Amino acid sequence: MRRCASRNISVEFVMRNLIKAFKALSDETRLRILNILMERECCVCEVMQALDISQTRASRNLSALYDASFLNMRKEGLWSLYSINYEGVKVCCPDLVEVVRKGLEGNDIVNMDRERLRKAERIGPGCETTCCE
Repeated sequence: MRRCASRNISVEFVMRNLIKAFKALSDETRLRILNILMERECCVCEVMQALDISQTRASRNLSALYDASFLNMRKEGLWSLYSINYEGVKVCCPDLVEVVRKGLEGNDIVNMDRERLRKAERIGPGCETTCCE
């Protein structure tokens, strides 16, 4: 049986994307980040506050999720704002974000993250709120 070259490319593309997706989800911090981004769009400093982690750790894990097509990133002044990329995830694993959400339901750690997110503020040189005035 002969296989079409374009079909093999498509299968290889899907396989690579699945591997990236599962690698990205194999880390607790990245699962926690997805959890808070299901609540709302966040900048790095809000992720840091919500998860109580360093800027380096937040940025590295946001980058891994972005590279695996789980996140959108947009610039607003000095801010890089991240949100769930529902359209990008649909390419190879449309239900994966929902599986993560359901899997984390009722988890004490992620519930604390969401509570801290409610109190998180944008801080730093680009701050537009009263936290830096």
